[in-house]
Amino acid sequence: MNSIELTSLSKFYGKTEALAAIDLAIAPGDCLALVGHNGAGKSTLIKMVLGLIRPTSGRAVVMGYDPMSAPFNGIRKKIGFLPEQVLFQNNLTGWEMLTFYARLKGASLKDLEGLFHRVDLYEARNNRISTYSKGMRQRLGLAQALIGSPELLILDEPTSGLDPASRQNVYSIINDMKRNGATILISSHALTELDERIDRVAILNRGKIAALGSIAALRREVNISSEIIIHAPNDTMKILSRHFEGKFFVNGAARISCPANEKIAFLRELIGLNIPLSDIEVNDPSLEEIFFELARKKAPEDE
Repeated sequence: MNSIELTSLSKFYGKTEALAAIDLAIAPGDCLALVGHNGAGKSTLIKMVLGLIRPTSGRAVVMGYDPMSAPFNGIRKKIGFLPEQVLFQNNLTGWEMLTFYARLKGASLKDLEGLFHRVDLYEARNNRISTYSKGMRQRLGLAQALIGSPELLILDEPTSGLDPASRQNVYSIINDMKRNGATILISSHALTELDERIDRVAILNRGKIAALGSIAALRREVNISSEIIIHAPNDTMKILSRHFEGKFFVNGAARISCPANEKIAFLRELIGLNIPLSDIEVNDPSLEEIFFELARKKAPEDE
């Protein structure tokens, strides 16, 4: 059974179509990123997964239940959610706030100390939230989402307002949750952070899924060239320039833009020259480059 299964899911606000016949399945233990421009439908999709709004048509099944059904209320304690805008009672301490959420979920209060350590807020746990910085509030929000070790974790812009060390810690926590079998859905604009940290990505464009798959699969789909950078002694550079005439720009290194379907053949040819090389770098297209290329390709048909 999939943790999330959406079938022909659509949502209209009046005459405006926010989501159009979305088909999406997320298996247990999968980590999927939901990306798209503002207004692409990410927030609407998350709200329907959580049972906060009713779809106009289609079906959502989350952990075996319709999110709008009464039985789903018993499933909510197995779900952790970090909203994009984290709001807390400023007059409460961090400890009091998490205690409140733990009691709502029926979770053990014994785990709260560990959560504060995990998000690096232990020393500030007894301070009023009014004294917290934006980054501290964000980390408190993450701790709130982790209460009860949820089986499904939904994170909306989880690294917003965080410094680099805290961002790294967020992804360390996500990896730990994933290793323990949790299903994770991340909505984020920080595309460069998601590279190599997710299993699959769903790219939304105007309420439709423009692309869905692993980053490797999407690289093949858009066929953006990789950049291969070769570092070698000057004598070797001259050989490379002659052998690959017209392909190289030499400025301390040899660079080539290589289509995905030619990359392996090029590297084999390079090694086959049997010349001294100092280093070879292969820079594959990032998720951000994939996203913008897909957006560019989809734009004409939507106009």
